[in-house]
Amino acid sequence: MSLLIPYKNDDWTDFSVSENHESMKEALAKIEGELGREFPLIIGGERIVTEDKLVSVNPYQKDQIIGKVSKADQELAEKAIQSAYKAFDHWRKWPAHMRADILFKSAAIIRRRRHEFSAAMVYESGKNWFEADADTSEAVDFLEFYGRQMLELDQGKTVISRQDEKNRYFYQPMGVGFIVPPWNFPFAIMVGTTVSALVTGNTAVLKPSEKTPVVAARFVEVLEEAGLPKDVLQFIPGDPKVIGDYIVDHPLIRFINFTGSRATGTRIYERAAKVHPGQKWLKSVVAEMGGKDTILVDRDADLDLAARSIVSASFGFSGQKCSACSRAVLHQDIYDEVLARVIELSKKLKVGNPADHDTDMGPVIDDIQFRRIREYIAIGKEEGELVLGGETDDSHGFMIQPTIIAGVKPDARIMLEEVFGPLLAVAKAKDFDEMLAIANNTDYALTGALLTRNREHIDRARQDFHVGNLYFNRGCTGSIVGVHPFGGFNMSGTDAKAGGPDYLLNFLLAKTTTENL
Repeated sequence: MSLLIPYKNDDWTDFSVSENHESMKEALAKIEGELGREFPLIIGGERIVTEDKLVSVNPYQKDQIIGKVSKADQELAEKAIQSAYKAFDHWRKWPAHMRADILFKSAAIIRRRRHEFSAAMVYESGKNWFEADADTSEAVDFLEFYGRQMLELDQGKTVISRQDEKNRYFYQPMGVGFIVPPWNFPFAIMVGTTVSALVTGNTAVLKPSEKTPVVAARFVEVLEEAGLPKDVLQFIPGDPKVIGDYIVDHPLIRFINFTGSRATGTRIYERAAKVHPGQKWLKSVVAEMGGKDTILVDRDADLDLAARSIVSASFGFSGQKCSACSRAVLHQDIYDEVLARVIELSKKLKVGNPADHDTDMGPVIDDIQFRRIREYIAIGKEEGELVLGGETDDSHGFMIQPTIIAGVKPDARIMLEEVFGPLLAVAKAKDFDEMLAIANNTDYALTGALLTRNREHIDRARQDFHVGNLYFNRGCTGSIVGVHPFGGFNMSGTDAKAGGPDYLLNFLLAKTTTENL
């Protein structure tokens, strides 16, 4: 019998408890006192300081520097790849339980310092207290879940052994992985994509998002404290235009684990398909590339629940989630009533400083996203009726009010193109057939939700609403590790299902041995 504690999701913090509230305020003060800190590259355990640096700024207060992180060029990227390749020979032979122990130790460290990591995200990514705390919890979950998954996979699978023959089926690591996480879940997804490679016995080159490199640097320090050998993970922040293609193309890279935009994901997928001189394998790519996610509200739905689900899924973290509801399709019989309730609830959202406990929605991440969203709001005004919001202000930070465009046609640009911001398009459908047709009319297939009391419609949606994560009678965001394995298909990616029972297989090779007895 295993002595391992059964997996349990990390609990979110209840900030209505005064002790928790004060602890978070203390963590914010601590992080504020450390703003401007400089972080080095780490290659083969060596800390390398470069003159050229990534400068991370507070998206709510854009003149406030969060930290400066040294940048890698191609020469340093080459050094990192060679170091990881050399380290693979010893790391792959570590027992799985020892690799898993490093994850469990890291989880324990983060639990003790959880508010510190949440506070770091408040400043660096603009997440409010709730969103940052949930991000920290998910990071802990990935560590605990993947550690246990590796222990199970280490047992191999049962295969048939014939008379006078003994067969074994087991897994071995692949090699050097290139880890490219996003900025919108700067802790959770960065942790999950990194440790899934490491616990399976691979070495890795981690290039965090240039928008949120500081929280990644802090996590690398946690792995070191937990006992990760110094040469197993190479930390090389940098400009993707300088080192991105170089690393993807490198013949020693065995796999790429990417979360980000469709444009970058498809570029990686295409380049990884080419076999370069000296390359002995076909590279594997895990890619999660975003979505254009829809909440459908049927004529017999719980309308209060529907409105709450739409608002939380649309405007949580300013709509900067690949799973966010960017379009709501309402049955014509309840269209006016649901739209009115969504507007009413959205008006109550407090937009402001994410460091304030009662802030519902903070800034968008940077000036690039700010301008992009503002352009889509202008497009939306041409394609439908602006019924809420539309105001933008970048005088001190990148602030955009919750915005709703109603009466939008199914083929409108704001119904088809990923915006990644607090912009909700609302369309009307005459019946359930049209609702499903609209839900499936994009290139993406990540998340979706249906609110209905009709069991037949639930069954039809289960088969014909084409997304990787489909929710009934709730919003389309908030997947939980081990509970809602997450990932989509079509242009949403390779459907690797992060936090699911099969995810680690993306970074392992299956091997069969046969012994004649």
